[in-house]
Parts: sequence; C-alpha cells; structure tokens
Amino acid sequence: MQGKTSSDLPPGFRFHPTDEELIMYYLRNQASSKPLPVSIIPEVDIYKFDPWQLPEKAEFGENEWYFFSPRDRKYPNGVRPNRATVSGYWKATGTDKAIYSGSKYVGVKKALVFYKGRPPKGIKTDWIMHEYRLNDSRKQAKQQNGSMRLDDWVLCRIYKKRNVGRNLEEKAEITNTQLEKSVANDASEQQLLKFPRTCSLSHLLEFEYMGPISHLLNDSTNNPGLDFQNIMSNSGNDYTENFQLGDMGTQYTDSGKFQVNQGSILNQSLFMNPMVYEFQ
Repeated sequence: MQGKTSSDLPPGFRFHPTDEELIMYYLRNQASSKPLPVSIIPEVDIYKFDPWQLPEKAEFGENEWYFFSPRDRKYPNGVRPNRATVSGYWKATGTDKAIYSGSKYVGVKKALVFYKGRPPKGIKTDWIMHEYRLNDSRKQAKQQNGSMRLDDWVLCRIYKKRNVGRNLEEKAEITNTQLEKSVANDASEQQLLKFPRTCSLSHLLEFEYMGPISHLLNDSTNNPGLDFQNIMSNSGNDYTENFQLGDMGTQYTDSGKFQVNQGSILNQSLFMNPMVYEFQ
C-alpha cells in the first residue's frame, strides 16, 4: 500500500509535523520499509550536494525541505559521520534533543550549521539542518561492522535562516532618524512658544526675556516714565503695535516713551509682533 503523493494532496495542504510525528510516522516507517502517510519526502544523499542545491531536489516545501538521507562513516572503524559536502561541511551546534512518544524514548534531534570551505577556516552560512535519527540506529551500525555505512536512513529538515540582525539594524536606523526629526520639531515649537502673540502683561512678566520690563514697572514709583526705546529696537515706521491697557492712563510722545499712571491694572491683553521687537 503506497502513501499519497504530492499530486494527490488536497488544496491548502501544509506539512508541519512535530518532532514526534517525524520519528514515529515517517522515519520509523522508512527504516522498516513501511508505507508513509504521504510520500512527499524524497530519498537524497544530502552530503553529495550543497544546501542551496537541495530545494530543487525536494518534492514539497517552500521555506523548508525534508529528505531521507543515508549517513556514512568518517573513518572505517569509527562512528563519527562524514559531514563533508561539495564546497563545505555541516557542523553540529548545541546539544542533542531527546524525542519521546509519551514516556518512551524514540529518537534524537541534532542541529547543524553549514560552513563554506574546509575546517577549521570555514565560513558560517545561514543554512540550518535538523537531523532526526532513531534511538536504535547505533545498534544497526554495530551490526554493519566493516562497512562505511553508518545509518541507512536519517530524516533531515533543511532551511535557510532569515537575517534577523540586518533587519533589526535597518529598523533601528529608521527609528533614530524619526526621533531626530521629532526632537528638532519639538525644539522649534518650544522656541515659538517663547514668543506668544497674545497674552496678558502679567504673564509676560514671568518670562526671563521680559525681565527689563518687570524691573522698570517695579521702579515706576521712582521713575514714572517707562522708556521702551531700550527694550525695543528696529521697529521701523511701517509697523504699529497696540498696547491695550484698558483704563490705564497712557501718553505717547514723539520720543517713543509711554508714561503709565501709577496704580494701573496689569492684567490686560497685550498684542505684540515678536518678529519686530527683540527683548534683551
């Protein structure tokens, strides 16, 4: 009885088996020559190819590809596998993961990274492999003493890791640019807030740049004439500014002086153009 082929799969089919399912329903059946649930995992000796050549050998998959592959010994009397390929080698990384079905130990999962060149000067790539083997595969290797074949079949899942670090650097650069623009805009707004076009005179006295006016008004008893020529400059003859002081008694003279009567109310609206006058 043959399993379904890739052409018999229903629309929308996705192959995302768990580690336990890969061992119990695929690798174990392959090793014992039993039919698979679906026949979408080809038999390929992956060590005869570089990883970027393997996707075209697969029968199914877009971002990850599965293969049944044999493993050979690196040395005639040893148990280390030969992981060299055409232009590089696979190197184990991390620790092996034991796979259980319920409470029963059924297999092992090993992670490997592909390096271009020859050890120890290989160049690390983004190609990753998860290798699954049965828990009794080493017993089979002892029975085949004298042969270079280490395992008849292991199941390999191969994919290319996304370059997360580069994407994070690009996002960080964009974020920093946006923050710089935001800080510049905030600084411009704060600068504009220092020169309100309409506010009360008492409010203006709270600003540091209106210190001279506050000082002059406080000394109005000793100096009833408020000389605004020392405060405002470059006003020109084409601009007219209206100081609305309500019922305050004011007199305008040709010398540019405003005389304010003592006891006047200060909480009146004052309209001024900050582009004309510069407060010292």
